[in-house]
Amino acid sequence: MRRKKHKQALLLFLVAFVSPSAAMAGLITVAGHGPELPVIERLARAFEKANLGSYVDVQWDPNSQPVELVKAGAAHVAVTAHEQAGLTALPLAWDAIALVVDATNPVKQLTTAQAAGIFAGTVKRWSELGGADTVIQIMDRPPHQHIRQGLEEALGIAGHRRTVTKAINSDQRAISTVAGNLAAITYASMGVAQEAVTYGVSVTVLMIDGVEASEDTVKDGRYKLRRGVLLVMRPNPEPLAEAFVAFARSAEGQAIVDELFIPYAALRRP
Repeated sequence: MRRKKHKQALLLFLVAFVSPSAAMAGLITVAGHGPELPVIERLARAFEKANLGSYVDVQWDPNSQPVELVKAGAAHVAVTAHEQAGLTALPLAWDAIALVVDATNPVKQLTTAQAAGIFAGTVKRWSELGGADTVIQIMDRPPHQHIRQGLEEALGIAGHRRTVTKAINSDQRAISTVAGNLAAITYASMGVAQEAVTYGVSVTVLMIDGVEASEDTVKDGRYKLRRGVLLVMRPNPEPLAEAFVAFARSAEGQAIVDELFIPYAALRRP
């Protein structure tokens, strides 16, 4: 009898300490295609560590449509920039969009109007901006990527067509393609662009309207080229997906987000 009671006590002890993790056991898929991958992977691993028995499958394809995957039931959470009708969208972070040129380009800053002219195709030569007499080569991003959509919205040129030299999927490749090309310009996540400069890549992050891209200028609203990062789910999501999103928005999750982006609650109004 004493042995039986001992076993029952041990079982209750295990239930008390294992149940919280066991309740979150299972598999979910998080889909995306932008520069958020390193942060989402860190969030996934931290969530798995906190919830033994859970697994977050991060599917990252530059050519994918993450929201459509959620709608089709092929993914539980999509990382995107816009709210979607019929889906639940919760803010995760803010990101500045950095405009990047070769370090030898004499143009070091643009106005918002000048930047809009470049990407809308009405400003065609660097000489119009005080630079070399060369045709501006836009190293663009694919139309479905939300960093491109965010730039076009911030510049007020959504839907405008322009001549594109090349469309490049990743921030890192876009930046490396500009390095050494005096005529080129591209755009990338601020964190990735600043990291490239820190590690000696020969590029310059342009000032916009006399304002440098930085965490402080994005937070207080002075730097205008910024985009939101949202986590999107279907209504009545699976508990594990809901728990992952809640973790990503918690103090612990936002500390991870802060390594590359700006936490969603940190934005201040000018």
